[in-house]
Amino acid sequence: MRAPRAASNAFADLHHADTPLLLPNAWDHASASAMAGQGFRAVGTTSLAVAAAAGLPDGASATREETLGLALVLGSQPFLLSVDAESGFSEDPDEVGEFARLLEAVGAVGINLEDALGPADRHAAKIAAVKAAAPRLFVNARTDTYWLGGDDERGVPETLSRLDAYQQAGADGVFVPGMTDPREIAALVARLHVPLNILYSPASLTVTRLGDLGVRRVSLGSFLYRRAMGAALAALDEIREGRRPGGRTPTYEETQRLGARVPRHA
Repeated sequence: MRAPRAASNAFADLHHADTPLLLPNAWDHASASAMAGQGFRAVGTTSLAVAAAAGLPDGASATREETLGLALVLGSQPFLLSVDAESGFSEDPDEVGEFARLLEAVGAVGINLEDALGPADRHAAKIAAVKAAAPRLFVNARTDTYWLGGDDERGVPETLSRLDAYQQAGADGVFVPGMTDPREIAALVARLHVPLNILYSPASLTVTRLGDLGVRRVSLGSFLYRRAMGAALAALDEIREGRRPGGRTPTYEETQRLGARVPRHA
């Protein structure tokens, strides 16, 4: 079920609103439904949670089928879906383009592609292949210059060099997880021609502050999944210690409702 052009355009428009697009990232049908039920028009997936649920490593191109399967479940639902596809699950641009075509065919309107600090020209070729195979998909091109930079941080110059190549290849937006310095964010925004996506960090800038700097999309990545895991472990500790678990617990009936599929056009 291919997402209609109107849905694709609506997702792109969310990157040009007065406030940044706050994109929560789900890991299954119930979590995505819960997020949409909180008023979020768009929901992303998180590769870490998809991999963890399958007992597979994240970022190792091991979860192609799991990612596609989740997109098949979520793509027909009444929210806009963007899929975290790691680095495309292949180094062959044509294979990445074919995977993107399958995502578009099941109703996704966006794809997140990371470069993992591989050659910029290869990642640009993947982006171009995706735009050729699935022109309606919003391609969010991620560079890991800050995420994987370690002590040898590459900073704004290399980041901008890579993002220039990705913009020229047809990226609709760009993503720099790990960038938190407000001066560097503002400098990058001033040089870009497409919306900038930043990964939310509870220890860093608020969504409002990021919006003031010109950021147009703020992703939560694996944060909510890790918080859910943390809440489960905390509840176990409280029960084991004879205390009543705190926090919010959806009822059995509420959780059942979250698991019910609702067609996009219902």
